[in-house]
Amino acid sequence: MSEHGKRLLVLGGTTEATALASLLAREERFAVILSLAGRTRAPVAPPVPVRVGGFGGVDGLARFLTEERIDRLIDATHPFAARISANAAEAARRVGVSLLAIRRPAWVAEPGDRWTEVADMAAAAEALGERPRRVFLTIGRQEVAAFAAAPQHAYVVRSIEPIGDTLPVPRLRTIEARGPFDAEAEAALMREAGIETVVSKNAGGAATFGKILAARHLGLPVVMVRRPAKPEVPSVPDAAGALAWLRIGE
Repeated sequence: MSEHGKRLLVLGGTTEATALASLLAREERFAVILSLAGRTRAPVAPPVPVRVGGFGGVDGLARFLTEERIDRLIDATHPFAARISANAAEAARRVGVSLLAIRRPAWVAEPGDRWTEVADMAAAAEALGERPRRVFLTIGRQEVAAFAAAPQHAYVVRSIEPIGDTLPVPRLRTIEARGPFDAEAEAALMREAGIETVVSKNAGGAATFGKILAARHLGLPVVMVRRPAKPEVPSVPDAAGALAWLRIGE
């Protein structure tokens, strides 16, 4: 990689970040650092240098941008990673670094879908109602604790990492798996587990859309958690758009 290339920091942890890293690995004019939060023990190995761990808030990120002489910052974090996106926007503003966000389009309900859209996980747990149901939680592991407030339900929780004892309810089944998941396999899992309701974040993208297609096919209700607000910054929907932005800005 050229010592004189533009220095880029990519805030990653998504399929878009991995795709962008693969594209940038072939671009000698860019010197790339991919930053991962470190919440996943065995992330997909990227083809560029990686740093793992937090920055220490806005001040720490601004310091890193300055010390590493970063020219461009790309926020390719998860649609629900609101805090790091806010920190990125403020840090980039402070030190005068150009910032681009990769924001994949959200899923949109189609005719026949049975969605209940809610603002957060506490509202999702409440939306399940009082009657005991068999619930498929496909929200990752970090926010499953919210459903301890509704212990009458039987939960099937799928996550990349073990959830430990974060959801202390009487009826719990855990599945550790990494996507993508196709619709046929998702439907088979839902039928086998007797799922009555699916809870999902509106993450968008193709990797986990199979569960939405499966719920649609089976006529199951979906409690859909809306995305949190993020800063108004220049954005593109995918890695190809980010690469085009980088090339235009040279």
